[in-house]
Amino acid sequence: MVDLNNPEALSAMDSTGYFAALAELGTQCRNAYMLGRETRVPAVADLSTVVVTGLGGSAIGGDLLRVYCQERLRVPVTVNRDYTLPAFVGKKTLVFAVSYSGNTEETLSAYQQAREKGATIVALTSGGKLAALAAADGVPVIRVPAGLAPRAATGYLFIPMLAVLEGLGMLDGIEAEVEELARELAHYATTYGLGSPVAQNPAKQLALNFKGRLPIIWGASGTTEVVAQRWKGQINENAKAPAYWNAFPELNHNEIVGFEEPAELIRQLWVVILRDKGDHVRVGYRMEITRRVIEGKVAGVTEVTSTGEGMLARLYSLIYLGDWASVYLAMLYGIDPGPVKVIDYLKGELAKR
Repeated sequence: MVDLNNPEALSAMDSTGYFAALAELGTQCRNAYMLGRETRVPAVADLSTVVVTGLGGSAIGGDLLRVYCQERLRVPVTVNRDYTLPAFVGKKTLVFAVSYSGNTEETLSAYQQAREKGATIVALTSGGKLAALAAADGVPVIRVPAGLAPRAATGYLFIPMLAVLEGLGMLDGIEAEVEELARELAHYATTYGLGSPVAQNPAKQLALNFKGRLPIIWGASGTTEVVAQRWKGQINENAKAPAYWNAFPELNHNEIVGFEEPAELIRQLWVVILRDKGDHVRVGYRMEITRRVIEGKVAGVTEVTSTGEGMLARLYSLIYLGDWASVYLAMLYGIDPGPVKVIDYLKGELAKR
């Protein structure tokens, strides 16, 4: 069995430098903010909506933007994970076309449709076809550094959009929040990092709880829902293992009933409940009651409460724990977290058609 207290052995299993990318996330967020502020985007007359179009690791930034802006922006933020855009997209829409590689076929299709609809577009990418198309079309491009897995570039794929909206006068106080975020991440990089032993490392402890079990991640609508989704995706891609997520209060109207049978399967579930001070007070009550319902039936329940003052720091305090835990889980399974061979195979097969 892999020893999580052996940093050298863990590093040897990480062929793509995923641990280093995690440790540097705070710096990434600072750099991402500056890239966004340096980008000149024309104001949109009578702006009606903001749309983020992307897939996978390039789309989670859109979900973070949606949750962050829910009570801060006067127009809705919609995330589009498809080849086509919603019918409402038009001249009064600001579209962020996000593809870390620049070659995501769904995003390229949606970009072309945004052009046809006359939307104001900002491309967020490290290069590829998207950067080339945007440059040829005179579309603003936020060019982020290449060389990371998209799921390790969440700062680059989220923070620049906040900076653009701040530059347009639609948000304020972003720079101060990013600074707090970077400080918090630097602190947690030590707490969750390779050199921190299991006894003092919540990320390693979570990974040990997840090993051989099925992680179920629950957040709350409007706050930690996107974090629960992120944890699920990180466990899938890094540990190559299944995981599932849902959000309160919706899960109290369906999923909570499904903890009766088969008992032997339910005993293999490890549930994580994500909390934040921004949760509705009634949702807090629901979390407490729901935990009482499932305890004794599942393998275990872990509650994690966000830390920090600003919403960025609070969201990332939870995201960061899940990111580290997913990589340690990969180690426990003897898996290199970087490569995603199934996705590469799928893209290769699609390229033949």
